[in-house]
Amino acid sequence: MATSITLNAKNLSALGADKLAELLLDLAQGDAIMKRRLRLELAGQQGGANVAAEIRKRLISIARSKSFVDWRKVKALAQDLEAQRSAIMTYVTPAQPDEALELLWRLLDMAPSVYERCDDSNGAIGSVIGQALEDIAQVAPLATPDVAGMVNRIYDGVRTNDYGQFDNVIPMMAQAIGQGGLALLKAKFEQHNAPPLAPADNDTRKIIGISARGPVFETDYTRQHLTLVIQSALADIADASGDVDGYAALYAQAQRANPAIAARIAERLVIADRPTEALAALAVAQAQVHEAGRWPDWQRVRIDALQASGMIEDAQRERWQVFEQTLQPQYLKALIKQLPDFDDMEAEAKALAYAGRFPDVHRALSFLVEWPALDEAARMILERHLELDGDHYGLLTPAADALEERHPLAATLLLRAMIDFSLNTARFKRYPHAARHLRTCAHLAGKIGAFGDYADHPSYESSLRARHGRKSGFWDAR
Repeated sequence: MATSITLNAKNLSALGADKLAELLLDLAQGDAIMKRRLRLELAGQQGGANVAAEIRKRLISIARSKSFVDWRKVKALAQDLEAQRSAIMTYVTPAQPDEALELLWRLLDMAPSVYERCDDSNGAIGSVIGQALEDIAQVAPLATPDVAGMVNRIYDGVRTNDYGQFDNVIPMMAQAIGQGGLALLKAKFEQHNAPPLAPADNDTRKIIGISARGPVFETDYTRQHLTLVIQSALADIADASGDVDGYAALYAQAQRANPAIAARIAERLVIADRPTEALAALAVAQAQVHEAGRWPDWQRVRIDALQASGMIEDAQRERWQVFEQTLQPQYLKALIKQLPDFDDMEAEAKALAYAGRFPDVHRALSFLVEWPALDEAARMILERHLELDGDHYGLLTPAADALEERHPLAATLLLRAMIDFSLNTARFKRYPHAARHLRTCAHLAGKIGAFGDYADHPSYESSLRARHGRKSGFWDAR
């Protein structure tokens, strides 16, 4: 039960408004952030217009500042920016959404100047800026901005997105500017998508780096970067407009032979209920996929296209082929979902048996634990424990946790693999973890009815002492 001196809202309210006001004023002395917060709260009592004026003054002040903010002070700057952002959403947006939208844009526009003069290695500033961008997407539909003006702001933001402050701004703003605004935005980007200018004499251009193909000139780098920015923007516009053909047109025929690009185009065709065209788009890159065998998106989209085309047997066959190659559970789940009762049980049993024989024991263990098929996982561990690599602690530790209740012997073998690896390779930083694993083995030993061909716990611990008795870092950690 809370006492009368516990710090909570109920107890503090009992002090009375006057006493609390005095305490706040006293605490605010020498605390600029608290003072600004209190002013914002007071302005909020008088309406959104007063808050907007206070926020605008503060944002201008922050933007004009030139002093460097090191890691020790960046938290205070982030709190200041967050206070302004929060006040915009709390006080300005309900009454003046247009004004709120303008202030949020101002906050994003000033992001580069803030990043350039601070150490944001912990991401505190970036978190506030990212939330402000999400706020814009929320406020824009409530406002009644000039569409052409908003298009210009989006265009400028995309082109000056050096710090990622405008990432995904086009899909976020698509609803607010509508199809007409998207068409205007597309036209603006297309106007600047002209062929590059003929390069000047190499001797007169600035070199900013060296690549395997020779010097990297600043003009070439800038032009290539701008080309990629424009292509990405046009792709976002096409997606927001539902223009699949427009998206595909952004890539030359040679580019469409890239399996990753073919998959992107085909995926959009499947969504647009054009699966036959999707299969044709994928076929352009088919040979490369089968030779390389490492394009999961291409395989996933092809199966979706086959399914959408009514080629169910082909889709099922390819799902099984991908599962055989990768043991990715989503393909097996999709395969089983298409099967009638009883057939699904037979397919699952076949898949689990196959997984137990999979050449990569770690991938097999990961699949069986995730599925979950703990009985099969335990059986495989007992048969193939010598193949385990104790360095895979990110897999073996959670697998042991999952198995220890019903299969303590299998869990013990996983723990022993990690203990042995740590001690055999003298990974002294892992000794505390290895010692903890050994304590867990001792606990699990009481749950194991028979160790069979495996050493019981006292015998295993004795062998560790014989082989690693001088590694005090491990034994002391016990």
